[in-house]
Amino acid sequence: MAEIDCLAVDRWIETKATGAKYDLSSSCAKPMSIQELKELSEDKSESNQGPLPAQLLSKCLGYGEMAGSKALRSTLAGLYSVKTPLPLPIDNITITAGASSANYLVFQALCKPGDHVIVHYPTYQLLYAVPQTLGAVVSFWQSKEDDKWKLDVEELKTLIKPNTRMIVLNNPQNPTGAIIPRSTLIEIITVARENSIVVFSDEIFRPLFHSIHPGDKEFPPSALSLGYDDVVVTGSMSKVYSLPGIRVGWIASRNRALIDKCTKLRAYTTLSVSQLDEAVAAYALDGHCLHALLKQNTDLARENLVLLESFIEKHKWACDWVRPVASSVAFVKFSKMGKPVDDLELCHQLLQEKGVLLVPGSQGFGSNSLFAGYVRIGYAIDMEEFKTGLALLKEFMEEYYENVPLAGGRKLAIR
Repeated sequence: MAEIDCLAVDRWIETKATGAKYDLSSSCAKPMSIQELKELSEDKSESNQGPLPAQLLSKCLGYGEMAGSKALRSTLAGLYSVKTPLPLPIDNITITAGASSANYLVFQALCKPGDHVIVHYPTYQLLYAVPQTLGAVVSFWQSKEDDKWKLDVEELKTLIKPNTRMIVLNNPQNPTGAIIPRSTLIEIITVARENSIVVFSDEIFRPLFHSIHPGDKEFPPSALSLGYDDVVVTGSMSKVYSLPGIRVGWIASRNRALIDKCTKLRAYTTLSVSQLDEAVAAYALDGHCLHALLKQNTDLARENLVLLESFIEKHKWACDWVRPVASSVAFVKFSKMGKPVDDLELCHQLLQEKGVLLVPGSQGFGSNSLFAGYVRIGYAIDMEEFKTGLALLKEFMEEYYENVPLAGGRKLAIR
């Protein structure tokens, strides 16, 4: 296995977070405590009234099941089976220690040296760095900013080779918050089926859809529900469900052999996921909690996004974006007279002068000029923190923005 680069986004946040007073880099919805989960729950029975829910207090802390607890897998299978003619069996899900572990296992199970992998781009670095490290050749299928970050399926067809093993999607997309609409997903599945290619969809930001109605004909379903067995999806409790600290993710597929392979591989690093973590996840995803939790986070994302939109409208001379449809992140481009600024320097200066942490796009989502000037902003955080962070960003724009150099090192004064 070849040497692999550090995850740039995570490394940036890890090294800069200690100097940040206002963290607008986070891609997670505002994290919650178990007490806050209990307060959201509609279960008012006696078993839910103690310091911890009874199912947590009574949990025997031996090794868990290799594939994950039946309770959690059953709950997830039920969620994936909504509005589908064929329910997903619980044995077609395996639980992992977060989505990063899930994604890594899928690549480890499916990719071999010489394979060709097509990756929806921009995206989280892991989704292309891992297959490259495993010896696969990666082609980037870039979404179009000037067309609301949409994908061109005709372009996908031109990327396919005889050795194409996998098409990797990220829906909703990190860092843009764009979605792959239903009609495009169906086209992708059709192309994959015709060419016997696996579709791997990282759905970690699903179902945080704040700007599209579930009744919309283009509302994106899980790729798992589109009738193609060679689809594998991953998810997590971290982003949408406000529980990054419990480290629970999962892999689901209608291809049982693929799931069994992932479970077998996972045993070499994680014999079983923490039973307490699984129990908290099952509690949060239970019907007593789930709907209130999703409503809370969708409302928070929607309300904070209005604040961000207002900021961008007031700074149109410097800011441009495609408004996110889903997720908790936005990709905003900063420029001077139409030329992108040095986003890394922008983020450095903003952190130094105002204590606000953002993610530089050219560092986190591409090491060249492709995303120069872009920053990723996480907006599903505490509303007061977000308001203050935006107010400080406004001050920075007024006081220091003229000192931020252009991408490539040139400086252009604002007049």
